[in-house]
Amino acid sequence: MEPLNIFLGEFLGAALLITLGCGVVANTILTKSGMKHGAPSVQITFGWGFAVMLPVFTFAGLSGAHFNPAVTLGQMIVGNTTFAELPIYLIGQFGGTFTGAVIVWALFKDHLDENEDVGAKLGVFSTGPSVPNPARNVLSEIAGTFILVFALMGIDNTAGIPPGLGFVFVWAIIVSIGMSLGGLTGYAINPARDWGPRIAHSILPIKNKGDSNWGYAWVTMVGPLVGGALAALLFSVLPF
Repeated sequence: MEPLNIFLGEFLGAALLITLGCGVVANTILTKSGMKHGAPSVQITFGWGFAVMLPVFTFAGLSGAHFNPAVTLGQMIVGNTTFAELPIYLIGQFGGTFTGAVIVWALFKDHLDENEDVGAKLGVFSTGPSVPNPARNVLSEIAGTFILVFALMGIDNTAGIPPGLGFVFVWAIIVSIGMSLGGLTGYAINPARDWGPRIAHSILPIKNKGDSNWGYAWVTMVGPLVGGALAALLFSVLPF
């Protein structure tokens, strides 16, 4: 793929992903939001599924729609992405997720400033464990990302899927992981998804925002990368 196309597809797609994904969190947990009601866990899980699906079918033709360093690493392991393309993907992914977080901040600034819960403010941007336990937290991220990357590769390897239906399967994968494992760590399953918004939370002028919890951030980097690599390694040796 052309380097410019890779960058544009990843940057724009990642920005849209975070605008919609972090947006649905803000929309359901900030106290002044007009949509703070009902079953927020269901809305957030479905919302994140759509937040991934929409940029995938919009920008897949430009970059392959990774939006996730763990997916890019997996694609490199199986030979679908080159090492030379890796930094272009990463710059686009982290730049896009940071930009998407800034957009969410601009849209919800008044709500963020008026919300007194510092945990909710951070939760709009980044993930965190419901029960802090580094070993189990990183295992949760490994498991979730393994399922994500392996399932995505399975879709790509399946013949006879009608055009466009694969994008619905992407939504289903994200929703399924969230419904089953999301309560453990918030299922980052993507280093860029967590780090870009966490950087934004660190530097944006959010009133009484509290700490950005960088002590936990290694989990959202190491877990997804290990999970993505393991999924690709297993996929590459199975007799598909």
